[in-house]
Amino acid sequence: MRTTYMAKANEIDRKWYVVDAEGKTLGRLASEVASILRGKHKPTFTPHIDTGDHVIILNASKIELTGKKLTDKIYYRHSQHPGGLKSRTALEMRTNYSEKMLELTIKGMLPKGPLGRQMFKKLHVFAGAEHNHQAQKPEVYELRG
Repeated sequence: MRTTYMAKANEIDRKWYVVDAEGKTLGRLASEVASILRGKHKPTFTPHIDTGDHVIILNASKIELTGKKLTDKIYYRHSQHPGGLKSRTALEMRTNYSEKMLELTIKGMLPKGPLGRQMFKKLHVFAGAEHNHQAQKPEVYELRG
């Protein structure tokens, strides 16, 4: 009788990937990166264990949004005080906080709870074309589509 494979924490082989976000659509990029962070691209994927790889995203400030999302999409945050609701449009976020915009999008696609927080720590986003993880020898990852 064959049993289902279950990955163990000490058997996981983690790689580092570099993704260039220039000219890519926000949601399509985020869903594929979230899949890599979860480890769904590996045959050893186990839902309740973090089997994913590290991802470095470059050129976050050059990400694209389709339609009228630059002006119509609004990012909200709250200070937890009365009247503390703050909002920014997607254009403001892309211009001033491009790393945060990508991080929020990808974080929403990861599992909620301790497992998702552990996966999110393997994401490294940079607004420009330079990163400080050369020592890990990251491979270039080509996105589908």
